[in-house]
Amino acid sequence: MPDNPQALPGQAFALPGQRLIALEGRDAAAFAQAQFMNDVKGLADGHWQWSGWLTPKGRVIALFALLRLSDQRIWLAVPDADAAALVEALKRFVFRSKVAIELREDRVIEGRFGAPEQAAGAAVAGDAEDSLEIDMSGDGAARALRIVPAAQAAAADAALAAQWALADLRHGLPRLPASQAEQWTPQQLSLDRLRGYSVKKGCYPGQEIVARTHFLGKAKRGLALFAGPAPVEAGAEVRGESAALGTVAASASDGTTHLALAVLPLERADGAASIDAQPAQEIPLLDGLAR
Repeated sequence: MPDNPQALPGQAFALPGQRLIALEGRDAAAFAQAQFMNDVKGLADGHWQWSGWLTPKGRVIALFALLRLSDQRIWLAVPDADAAALVEALKRFVFRSKVAIELREDRVIEGRFGAPEQAAGAAVAGDAEDSLEIDMSGDGAARALRIVPAAQAAAADAALAAQWALADLRHGLPRLPASQAEQWTPQQLSLDRLRGYSVKKGCYPGQEIVARTHFLGKAKRGLALFAGPAPVEAGAEVRGESAALGTVAASASDGTTHLALAVLPLERADGAASIDAQPAQEIPLLDGLAR
């Protein structure tokens, strides 16, 4: 395992826990448009966007990168949710739609620090029958995510995977553990920063809550990024000088750097903060990961 992961910008490595779900069939795009929170209809073939699946009350069940390969082939790169359970839950809404939903065990998701070889912005590069690449670069670093046949998978590297998770948090991508599923609305997770949901498309689960919050200006909380001296767990309380401020929704650590994304009031007084009785320094979120 390398001592300095960033010294190997060309090295591909497995992203543990990230899984691929495929929606395929005549109604794949229509099904995704009806179920997911971003506008699949407005997404061009060969492009990707951030998206997610919500409860009827507008809480995020899962976040993912949605790749529209064609109107008959939609792939979801799912970083944190239980992908097998997600497949079974989605199948309950197929009804008469001509779409097959499958966990693709024959594909592996891996990452690489450094400029993508071919992908750029929201354009997907490669061949679905072989390997695909998407550009995960932001203001903090150039990165590429690859979907490859399992037989070609890169080795796992815990240090590099931890660096990847830290980069996600720095750019405001919440890496939600199971304890935080169905807890937060897209606005509370500041997913507008990633252009991760739509308030103008047609109906989808939770759409009424999302649109009402947007158009009535009722979003009162959003994400803030903190660095601390030790790891913290999602669900931990963030406290100000005299009162609770909010809750950690996602956290990551590489043994040296410890970051937490917390849902806090958008309007709050300046002052010292702590998480689990440890000092926590708020730091700016990076831009550039919106697609």
